[in-house]
Amino acid sequence: MSKKVLIIGGVAGGATAAARLRRLDESLQIIVFERGEYISYANCGLPYHVGDVIKDREALLLQTPEGMKAKYNIEVRVSNEVISIDRENKKIQVKKVRTGETYEELYDILLIATGSSPLKPPIPGIDGPGIFSLWTVPDTDRIKNYITQKKPKRAAVIGGGFIGLEMAENLHAAGCDVTVVEMMDQVMAPLDFEMAQLLHENMKLNKVRLELGNGVKQFDQADGVTTITLQNGAAVEADIVILSIGIKPNSGLAKDAGLAVNARGGVIVDEYLRTSDPSIYAVGDVIEVEEFIFKEKTMIPLAGPANKQGRICADNIAIDAGVRKGELQKYNGTQGTSIAKVFDLSAGATGVNEKTLKRKGMVENQDYFTVLINQKSHAGYYPGATPLTLKMLFGRDGKIFGAQVIGQEGVDKRVDVIATAIRLGATIHDLKELELAYAPPYSSAKDPVNMLGFVAENLLNGTAAFTGWNEIDQLEESGKEDYVVLDVTEEMERMAFQIPGSCHIPLGQLRTRMNELDQSKLVIPYCAIGVRSYNAARTLMQNGYEKVKVFPGGTSFYKSVYHDRYQPVTSQTQGSMAGSSPLQGGADAPKHTAIDPDKIVAKQTIDCSGLQCPGPIMRVFHTIKEMNDGEILQVSATDMGFARDIEAWCRRMGNTLLKAERSGKESIVYIQKGLGAAHVSEGETGAPIVPGKATGSGSGNPLSGGHHSVGASALPQGKTLIVFSGDLDKVLASFIIANGAAAMGRPVTMFFTFWGLNALRKQDKQSIKKPFIDKMFGAMMPRGTKKLKLSKMNMGGMGTAMMKKVMNDKNIDSLEGLMKQAMFNGVKLVACTMSMDVMGITKEELIDGIEYAGVAAYLGDAEESNVNLFV
Repeated sequence: MSKKVLIIGGVAGGATAAARLRRLDESLQIIVFERGEYISYANCGLPYHVGDVIKDREALLLQTPEGMKAKYNIEVRVSNEVISIDRENKKIQVKKVRTGETYEELYDILLIATGSSPLKPPIPGIDGPGIFSLWTVPDTDRIKNYITQKKPKRAAVIGGGFIGLEMAENLHAAGCDVTVVEMMDQVMAPLDFEMAQLLHENMKLNKVRLELGNGVKQFDQADGVTTITLQNGAAVEADIVILSIGIKPNSGLAKDAGLAVNARGGVIVDEYLRTSDPSIYAVGDVIEVEEFIFKEKTMIPLAGPANKQGRICADNIAIDAGVRKGELQKYNGTQGTSIAKVFDLSAGATGVNEKTLKRKGMVENQDYFTVLINQKSHAGYYPGATPLTLKMLFGRDGKIFGAQVIGQEGVDKRVDVIATAIRLGATIHDLKELELAYAPPYSSAKDPVNMLGFVAENLLNGTAAFTGWNEIDQLEESGKEDYVVLDVTEEMERMAFQIPGSCHIPLGQLRTRMNELDQSKLVIPYCAIGVRSYNAARTLMQNGYEKVKVFPGGTSFYKSVYHDRYQPVTSQTQGSMAGSSPLQGGADAPKHTAIDPDKIVAKQTIDCSGLQCPGPIMRVFHTIKEMNDGEILQVSATDMGFARDIEAWCRRMGNTLLKAERSGKESIVYIQKGLGAAHVSEGETGAPIVPGKATGSGSGNPLSGGHHSVGASALPQGKTLIVFSGDLDKVLASFIIANGAAAMGRPVTMFFTFWGLNALRKQDKQSIKKPFIDKMFGAMMPRGTKKLKLSKMNMGGMGTAMMKKVMNDKNIDSLEGLMKQAMFNGVKLVACTMSMDVMGITKEELIDGIEYAGVAAYLGDAEESNVNLFV
């Protein structure tokens, strides 16, 4: 007599197991029970049907009960819910959903594939109208009908996981203004924070509002509008709300039957996918799995693993049923390989992330290492190449723990290669030897995966070292002056963007100018994507610089990670820039007629797509240099940060950015030569000068050249302050003014002379041999900012203490904080060398990061300023 196999659940794992069982044996009696109306549907495609990317609803239905019967002789009973399992008598009780009638069915072997369901926490108002979850085909129908009938203009998505982000994109495509609310400080939990920042930036560029680190307190409905009150008190109004808070395993049936489950409700199975009852198997979202990297138990609900489990389970059921011989098949764990399309980007991951490693107590650069690189999706010289950011985690022995990849194209290819390498036990050393398919339209001769192997090996053998993504910030916050951030890009690139506080020596000048760098300090070189900075690091390391770390991913990565610090070009048309640049002003500012953004006619067009740094900026510079004032240049580039960079460059060079837009994978910008007030005076490189660090710009003036000069001459916009006083209140006022000017993008010089030099003195006494009179001066004068006193109401120091307390209570930065902020903002602090001689103060007694100059240097800056203050 043939054995009877009952399968509870007809999607993913259940349907796969049923079809595989039939292919293995014709004699088995196979019955599938599905409480819903559909089986074997593409639930991963549901969001794209909402957004009409997948227009045909029937395309989502991969199989029907009739098809399963005709093709596989499998009986499928939809709208039949299994409500209990009698393990002792090996039978189940089933309820017909439409009629409520119940019946029993015996089994020889049972497979539980009940999947999971969306979480719906007890938030007030969560069951109100216009609030939906998306998990099944009927859910999709309800959302589609609501959009058709109500035509919502504002949408809120609660949760930033896969489905949440896919729904955000598709609701945006449907014409909604979208807000995403997420309890964590990032979307896409499989990614590490810095990688998720790339998604955050792109979502904001697509005008999606992000409420991160914020949960929902309650929902209120009135007049068809849902008001979502968040935990921080903010409110979001929406015409439609999608809940994507998370999922829970549908394990109630298994638990009631006495099967073992874990703390999260996941059904516990062995390596053969058998439950605690040897006659009952389980697969899919409902089960606990072994995580592949560290072999720990976890829950990873993904369609790919569910389908593979269904196949393995079918093989084992066939052996248990006696219809097939051989050894039982093992399920060897889930890697968590995943990918999602998020607006312009794809985000993929495999293995574990850095957050997981840290939760396990592992220490970076000891128990694990990270590399992060910026590469092109295919050969840069072939049109259409787009950036890829890749991060990999690995051990000292080269074992790969995990990887994350974000980009516009080629993400799936790289994630799949690394996932395969992990599954087969390959190390980082194997990655560099992989022979991958290459032709210019598809990849590079050294594929990004090869490059990961090269860089990882360099890190392990000491050929290169890298900072963490936020290490520069951490160093800045520490207040120590034992590091230098070194920009090795070209002048034109620096005009477009620079890391605040960095000094500038282009790579081509580094060998002749490296003596400008302090060998005792940590040097952190950076460029646009990391290639030139690595070359700079190798040059420095081979010339006696022992402390060198490269900033990973270059400014392309830095700008995305810290996108909130920089104003992105978010509007499709920069109307305010056409004819009314915020930098234009005053009677002498250049004037021109406003241009309709929809009727721009370009004199020249250049394609910078796929160009390696510094290609795009340099090509724009050289092209516009040959154009006449008022002519318009159209530029296309695949780097999504290009529009922001070119906006900054135009401000620096006195050109006008008329329009910026996205077209497919490209940024398209329109630049009008000249007619904008330049942000820098003629002859200036535009680089903020960092006191005490290398600042030279090399020979030659890129702005000179008669008819071919780029942009218009600018009115002086610098600010200079002579800090003569050593009184606390006056020095405070000086730094407040300086920081305000720097915040407006103006070059600022503070010239400290006589008593003002005391503000620059180090707090600790320095062991220096000096003449007797000089020592006496030093002993009588205050040593550093903490010793300065008020000019009025000092009252033996009590007034000074009261002033500091009031400032602290009212969250006003201390003098020390204002000084750090000023130096971070590029304010030039200059100590007067003549006054130092008179006062007997040496360089060793003054803080790091300042310049030393005489009156002539100060007057030079003053001539380029329109404000000069004496304090």
